[in-house]
Amino acid sequence: MSHQFNLDDPFPAGPKIPSHNKQAETTGPTVIKIGGSTLGRHDTTLSDLVLLQKQGLKLVVIHGGGKTISEWMEKQGVRPKFVEGLRVTDSASLEIVVAVLTGLINKNLVASINSRGGKAIGLSGADGGMVRASIANPDLGYVGKINGIDPSPIRNALDAGYIPVIAPVGFDMSRRADEEGSLLNINADTVAGHISSALGAQRMVFLTDVEGVLDSSKRLITRITRRQAQSLVNSKVIAGGMIPKIEACLEAISTGAVTQIIDGRESGALIELLSGSDLGTRIG
Repeated sequence: MSHQFNLDDPFPAGPKIPSHNKQAETTGPTVIKIGGSTLGRHDTTLSDLVLLQKQGLKLVVIHGGGKTISEWMEKQGVRPKFVEGLRVTDSASLEIVVAVLTGLINKNLVASINSRGGKAIGLSGADGGMVRASIANPDLGYVGKINGIDPSPIRNALDAGYIPVIAPVGFDMSRRADEEGSLLNINADTVAGHISSALGAQRMVFLTDVEGVLDSSKRLITRITRRQAQSLVNSKVIAGGMIPKIEACLEAISTGAVTQIIDGRESGALIELLSGSDLGTRIG
């Protein structure tokens, strides 16, 4: 998967997205979750996004940033803590989480897309009350569960011709003005699933650092039904960070989205997938 694109060309050449995948104004967008571990030296995701946008697709990007958050916590002398794989977010940690997600990572992604000739705008779940949330588990501190999504800020950005790039910070609207805990740290995979269903997305793609969902012998599973997904979770074949991705896919398919988990480290992976290639694991 090594396509070469001239992104200085306003109508770049390259593989065209099949007509049955082209989005009319009445269809939902394609939601793409980018994991920080996929944005390596050989990654072409951001260039792929620009090409797809220039071909007329409506795209929504949700990003995480766990590794970078941990690095910045260590720089600030704050030791990362986890309970059953979930980050404990106290008040000191929350300041770093919000600063890194909504500032450093979000704006770098937006600038990188724009510098490649795309049109992107950065948002967080707090903007416009987009991601309404509440405390998920007091033991985890300021970690949120999603109570609702207001997709209007995303739709406004799409209608204006932008790729919304969204940081997974939620807003607890039950808090008093400026009260500590108004902002909440939320798993980016979970945010992607709920945003997909709220938008009625046509497709949701997870770009990860693995080939897809693997069976107990580490072989790729190309297709999983809803029932099989639950069985694989119960048997712990699907575990760890793959669980919220599967849960997000199940959330997205409830409103008709095609959902896939693919290896985002591969050059041109997103273009290949949306051009009709079978990559990774399809859920549903």
